[in-house]
Amino acid sequence: MPGRKAATARLGHPDVHAVQLDVDDDASVTTAARWVADHLGRCDALVNNAAIYYDTDEQASTADLDQVYRIVETNLFGAWRTTLAFLPLLRRSEHPRIVNVSSEDGSLKRMGAGAPGYPGYRVSKAALNALTRTLAPELERNHVLVNVVAPGWTATDMGDRWRRGGRSVHDGAASVVWAVRLPDDGPRGGFFKDGQPVAW
Repeated sequence: MPGRKAATARLGHPDVHAVQLDVDDDASVTTAARWVADHLGRCDALVNNAAIYYDTDEQASTADLDQVYRIVETNLFGAWRTTLAFLPLLRRSEHPRIVNVSSEDGSLKRMGAGAPGYPGYRVSKAALNALTRTLAPELERNHVLVNVVAPGWTATDMGDRWRRGGRSVHDGAASVVWAVRLPDDGPRGGFFKDGQPVAW
């Protein structure tokens, strides 16, 4: 598949493998988890980063619920679906980590204080935060650290599509790397940006 080869070449390391994964599709997620099981044997860190659509032109009181459904399907259920598929592989790791990539726009404290807009995106990220808080104590017995991070507005394809500028991908990814590298006695079930707590 040309896309996989291009991604692997861009990352430029012989031990990097690109695997197709559509978080909205059960079969795709199962196939990806099976590939990891067959070729790598375990999963040390799962980063749930898939997200779609800033519905900036919408308000909660007039939202297009079909659109909201699509947002929540990817931003919440995509992460949940992928986590369930990879949990057996995470349990094989000595230091397993789950990092859910959220947004400060999913903070309940911030909602209502700012301008209206993107209700589907906000609700989906708040729900992802709730999933993190729910999973963390359940998986503690398996020594899985589960946290959620906000990378900030980052100049990815999606970020630039809705608003130009933002921090570099390198700086945005730093919060994710920090959470992946937490020690075994590190925080679990927390919400962080740049290694600092964010209000729920």
